[in-house]
Amino acid sequence: MLFRRIKEFAAGRYGRAALAGMSLLALALGVISSSPLSAQDQPQTAPDQQKQAPPPEAGGPQTDVGPYAIPKKKEQPPPPPPEKPKKIEGMPDYSIQVNVPLVNVDALVTTKDGQFVPGLKKDNFKIYEDGVAQTVSNFSQSEAPITAVLLVEFASTNYYFLRDAIDASQIFASTLKKDDWVAVVSYDMRPHILVDFTQDKNAVRAAVGTLQLPGFAETNLFDALYDTLDRLDRVEGHKYVILASTGVDTFSKLNLDQIMKKIRTTHDVTIFPISLGGWLRAQVDNPYRYGGVPTTHMDYLQADNEMNTFARLTGGRAYFPRFQGELPSIFQSIGADIRNQYSLAYHPSNPKLDGTYRKLKVEVVGPDGSPLKVRDQHGKDVKYQVIAREGYTAKHVVE
Repeated sequence: MLFRRIKEFAAGRYGRAALAGMSLLALALGVISSSPLSAQDQPQTAPDQQKQAPPPEAGGPQTDVGPYAIPKKKEQPPPPPPEKPKKIEGMPDYSIQVNVPLVNVDALVTTKDGQFVPGLKKDNFKIYEDGVAQTVSNFSQSEAPITAVLLVEFASTNYYFLRDAIDASQIFASTLKKDDWVAVVSYDMRPHILVDFTQDKNAVRAAVGTLQLPGFAETNLFDALYDTLDRLDRVEGHKYVILASTGVDTFSKLNLDQIMKKIRTTHDVTIFPISLGGWLRAQVDNPYRYGGVPTTHMDYLQADNEMNTFARLTGGRAYFPRFQGELPSIFQSIGADIRNQYSLAYHPSNPKLDGTYRKLKVEVVGPDGSPLKVRDQHGKDVKYQVIAREGYTAKHVVE
């Protein structure tokens, strides 16, 4: 009985750690228990002895020694590894990002009399870059809204030129649709923005209505065209420049080589030149002076050649009307050209953006790869032409 009470006392006072010395204590009590002790003879526990055996720190004994060893807590198993995402069918096991240049080319296919050839498919087109066949990756054809600038020569040169410029501007404004974005710019010594890009047709007509009194006799075409192309670089998508001009440049800071270089390095812009003063120009066989600016028949021929080149390099068409009555049909033809172009795109086989000029050629073929045959409503073969830009400059685009 006494042994059990002492054991309970030891367990309560010292904790479980005191049980480790209970074997020796039991041996001593076995001898003493043969002769009972009185309350006076019972030994008193000195306070100093209690202080000499402080209880161990919380958590029990730190070793496995003794008859009452406490087993160590089992280590927790490591957390299971995260589950791998389920594989999606058709999805690769890796992800990469590669910047590959994409070249966009708009092509117009018309008969010799200007009729649009509809119904062509992706397989009907072949694109060659520097003579190497390319694979067309994107293809579309739709009557999308246009983004265009009317760049019109308006200088104090000759009444016939002014009249043609005003008529051309008014007819152009009348052919616009509600979703088109249009800006109007006139030029003499320098360009003048009459209205910035807008979908408000009344604003376009009001801008055209300001063409009343020209300021200078200079016609700095190269400077005005360069400024317009430079501004269009910041406009997204494909853009068009309707250039109503005599084509004569009188006093530009830039020369022909510089404006040609600008046109070659400008992407996504198509130029449609319209010559002014055709009736008067047809009468010029000898040196003719208008508005203080000497002009000869050779100047007009050079101007026509330059405007033809502007159109050819960008995939447009140049028009040289003799009479004002031809202007409405010309703008209708330009509208049909713009709204019915085939949009092509490809990743060039030469992906280097080294600033070189790459020549382009677009052909139209039949289902079997032979030249495409176009027939009229009577079943007769008709000749057609493919109009597209002649090349592009492979360069980095700075955002």
